[in-house]
Amino acid sequence: MERLINFDPQWINDVVITGVNIFILFFAMSYLLFDPARAFLEKRRQKIANDLETAKNSKEDAVALKAEYEDRLKAINKEAEQIMDEARKKAKKQEAEILAEAREEAGRILERANKEIDLERKKALEDVKTEIVSIAAMMAGKAVAASMDVRIQDSLIEETLKEMGESTWQS
Repeated sequence: MERLINFDPQWINDVVITGVNIFILFFAMSYLLFDPARAFLEKRRQKIANDLETAKNSKEDAVALKAEYEDRLKAINKEAEQIMDEARKKAKKQEAEILAEAREEAGRILERANKEIDLERKKALEDVKTEIVSIAAMMAGKAVAASMDVRIQDSLIEETLKEMGESTWQS
C-alpha cells in the first residue's frame, strides 16, 4: 500500500540524522558565526554607550565653560566701565586744572598789562612835565629878554598852570 508519507525506517533514520546534522550545524555555526557577531555587536554597543557618555560630559563641560566665559565677559565689561568712569573723572579734573591755570595766567597777563599801562601813563606825565618845564624856561627866557614886568610874568605863569591843571604838579 502506498501511503502518503512513507514512515519506513530508512526515512525515519534520514530524518533523525538530518535533524542531528542540522542541530550540530546550528551549534557549529552559532559558535563560529553568531558568537563573533554577538561580540562585535556588544563591542559596538559599548563604544556607542561610551561615545554617548563622552558627548554628555563634553556637553556639560561646554555649558560650564560657556557660563564661565559669560561670567568673565560680564566682569570684563564691568571693569571696562570702571576704567571709563575713572578716565572721565581724571579728564574732568584735568579740565578743571587747565581752566584754573588759564584763569591764573589771564589774571597775570591783565595785571602785567595794567602795570604797563600805569608805567606808560607815568612816563607820559613825566614827558608832559618835562615839556612844561622847558616851555616855562623858554617863556622865562623870553620874558627876561623882553624885560617883562612882574604882572605879565604872573599872568603867563597862571595861564600856564591853568592849562596844565593843578593835579599835574601835585601828583
